[in-house]
Amino acid sequence: MDYLVVLVIAFSVFIPSYCADVDGNVRNIANTKPAFVNVGALLVFNSTIGRVAKTAIELAVKDVNNNANLLNDTKLVLHMVNSNCNAFAGTAEALALMEKDVVAIVGPQFSALAHVVSPIANELQIPLLSFAATDPTLTSYEYPYFIRMTHSDVSQMEAIAAFVDSCGWREVVAVYIDDDYGRNGISTLGDALTTVGARITNKAAMTPGVGQSEMVDILANLASMDTRVFVVHVYSDAGLKLISEAKDIGLLSTGYVWITTDWLSSVLDSGLLEADSMKSLQGLISLRPYTPNSGQQNILRERWKDLQTADMVNVSLNAFALYAYDSILMIAHSINGYLNQGGNISFAKQSSPPSSSGTKSELAALKVFQGGAQLRKTILQTNFKGVAGPVQLDKRRNLMGSTFEIINVAGTGFHGIGYWSHRTGLIITLPENTVAISDNQSYVKPNFSDIIWPGESKTLPRGWVHGKQLVIGVPRKTGFKEFVAVNGSGVVTGFCVDVFIAAVKLLPYKIQYTFKPYGNGNSTPNYDDLVKQVTLQKFDAVIGDVAIAAKRWKIVDFTQPYVESGLVVVVPVRQIRSNAWAFLRPFTVEMWCTIGAFFVIIGVVVWILEHRSNQEFRGHPKEQVCNVLWFAFSTMFFTHGDTVSTLGRAVLIIWLFVVLIINSSYTANLSAILTAQQLSPTIQGIGDLIRSNSPIGYQTGSFVRNYLSEELDIAESRLFPFDSAEGYAKALSLGPNKGGVAAIVDELPYIQFFLSKHCGFTIVGGEFTKREWGFVFPNKSPLTTDMSTTILSLSESGKLQEIHDKWLKIDICDSQSNQVESNKFGLKLFWGVFLMTGIVCFIALLIFLCRMIWQFSRYTDTDFEHSSHSSHSLSSGARALKSFAKFMDKREDNETKKKLKRKRSDKKMIAESEMCQPEPVTSVEKSSVDQTIPPL
Repeated sequence: MDYLVVLVIAFSVFIPSYCADVDGNVRNIANTKPAFVNVGALLVFNSTIGRVAKTAIELAVKDVNNNANLLNDTKLVLHMVNSNCNAFAGTAEALALMEKDVVAIVGPQFSALAHVVSPIANELQIPLLSFAATDPTLTSYEYPYFIRMTHSDVSQMEAIAAFVDSCGWREVVAVYIDDDYGRNGISTLGDALTTVGARITNKAAMTPGVGQSEMVDILANLASMDTRVFVVHVYSDAGLKLISEAKDIGLLSTGYVWITTDWLSSVLDSGLLEADSMKSLQGLISLRPYTPNSGQQNILRERWKDLQTADMVNVSLNAFALYAYDSILMIAHSINGYLNQGGNISFAKQSSPPSSSGTKSELAALKVFQGGAQLRKTILQTNFKGVAGPVQLDKRRNLMGSTFEIINVAGTGFHGIGYWSHRTGLIITLPENTVAISDNQSYVKPNFSDIIWPGESKTLPRGWVHGKQLVIGVPRKTGFKEFVAVNGSGVVTGFCVDVFIAAVKLLPYKIQYTFKPYGNGNSTPNYDDLVKQVTLQKFDAVIGDVAIAAKRWKIVDFTQPYVESGLVVVVPVRQIRSNAWAFLRPFTVEMWCTIGAFFVIIGVVVWILEHRSNQEFRGHPKEQVCNVLWFAFSTMFFTHGDTVSTLGRAVLIIWLFVVLIINSSYTANLSAILTAQQLSPTIQGIGDLIRSNSPIGYQTGSFVRNYLSEELDIAESRLFPFDSAEGYAKALSLGPNKGGVAAIVDELPYIQFFLSKHCGFTIVGGEFTKREWGFVFPNKSPLTTDMSTTILSLSESGKLQEIHDKWLKIDICDSQSNQVESNKFGLKLFWGVFLMTGIVCFIALLIFLCRMIWQFSRYTDTDFEHSSHSSHSLSSGARALKSFAKFMDKREDNETKKKLKRKRSDKKMIAESEMCQPEPVTSVEKSSVDQTIPPL
């Protein structure tokens, strides 16, 4: 009887609109909206999320059918099946559901089942709207009909990485379920941690349906690890069992950190845990999907409470129930849009149905939803305001605006400690009240001060411990043992060792370690190979004189440098013996020429300034030349008191100051030349080495060989290794012609120590590449940061310098200085005083010239007038220059000064008389006046 009812309903719905062709394909014969549209739901009824989602979906379908404005007269017919949390059973249920001509399916609930069902949905063009499958790989182009109505694990793992970074942890251990959901989620977590400078050190996989014995083994393995930060990405049932077992064996005590994905918050929101179960969750951190409050959500929550009161529902509403509710609304809105665009609900047989051994399988009976592509397009374009917030899909078919609340389990419940979203980053205020951060702006890491950690501690856990003894690799050197040395009994000493021990003592915790020598003892080991032992996990760290190089930095971490270094060139020096011309060596040729030129210039300037007023600077021209030279060069030995002009004395004072500087410098340098052995290097720097073909020495095992051959393109046939300072001295003394080397290239600390013990060698040029020394630890090791901090403390307190002076105190070589400097003073050191002298001379001459021009313009002499009359054949300009020259050559005696003074007074009287001149008189008056005034 029930089958008849179904047939009647089916014919009443589809016969008015469709009829079958002869070949069985469906064709449309009318454009009438259907009375019913089938939708499916694929859930796990007995799961935490499935129980609450089942009720939410039923409420949503009921609300859609009661809303006349949404689908008008079309009703949704819900077909809900139970996948039983089993991929095989779930696939069978999904196929049975698709046989019912559903146009869309809410689900699957689990990511593993979604990977199986999605290819089938692609073939049948049936959209899958999952509200709980968070596996990030499901949104690839491989599954175009899979639409995620919840957040992706990409967002969830980025939120966890941000929280880990804010707490300063650099290593975590991942515990996950070993299926698509767990593996892909943890892979995404690893990528997210890398972006914040952290990493997953270990992974613990749990098989689906894990038993207690396997779980205990996993927890025992976790207990043996140094890292104490655990991220748990499993299903809720397995997760609760794991946490309970962990508490029993002490893994939820002080110092541990447990962070869970959203599975724990879904359980807490559902209200299914008893008080005893809550005790085992104390101190846990979990992510909770954030759904902002709204009127629609509040109405739904009130209805849900009514259902709980009526004992129709035994679970509380959580975020996944809201997503399930919105999934039905999305289907309803999309179907409405699809039908309004003229779409029809029609199914047809597959064009290429799958078959096995020539026999049609049951999959061939599944029909293709002909409007599936258009409905999918409509779903991707639909947006509305749902009970969980704004509903809109991004380009990867994920729900936009994923936001998480970070919660802390404490007491009988939990409390929020912050929020995370792509828009705002990690914050402690509500996301809607927070301004979004820009692309080039970093948010301030919040201080989570209200967190109760495992063990009821409020102190931020360090996140790791050292429960095992660290094996510290130490190079077994054959030379320069003051830096690091291993004696016959295996005792390790040296500067680098003492620095490490002092730094370890300053750590806020204790670590156990033992030194293990590396090398055969016959020659210094290769340091690149020594560093690689850390990556091979043969050493937990390496100490010693290990330079921080880019090649090494790529595979290990280095601490804060404790020694500044760099490559230098050391060469032998040859003695320069004094000779008859040693007195010229204090100054360069350029300097001598400049001094001579200024002696002549000063003599000429003083002669010009003194010629008119000083009898000593007058006379025959030959005598004047001799006087100028004598005056100028004699100022080097004594001062002159026979200058009478003010300008001449000013110039002379400045010049005497310059002469004093020159004499002092000359005397000092000449004394050094005559009393000390002067050394000159045969090579001036690394440039000379590159251009030459001379052999070069380096320290065995160091990075210098690779640097010279790979970076500077020096042939390897020119490079010779040496183990000790004595080997350096012998090779340099022999020289390239006797089987030695022309130069040694090594790091500055070694060379400084070498020069303090061996004389006759020197550093030439400067440091041509910078290097520093640090201790080696594995990548992302938390010890790196802590040891760097203690090394800085050693440096600031002066303890580092004390250790340096203990082992590497530099003794001055008595026989000679090891640092060759230039013996000659050049113009570069004295150009300032010469410039000052030139400026003073120029100003004095300018003042003198202006004064002469002014006097010449006011001075008239009969000799000059006579000269001008006698030289009437010359031009006026030439006559003026000749007159001016004679005027300057004329001695400025008292007679000349009186004439100039009388000339100025006459001009002044004339000017005053012109101002007081009376009215003109007649000739009669003038004659009468002349008769009355007797002549003088």
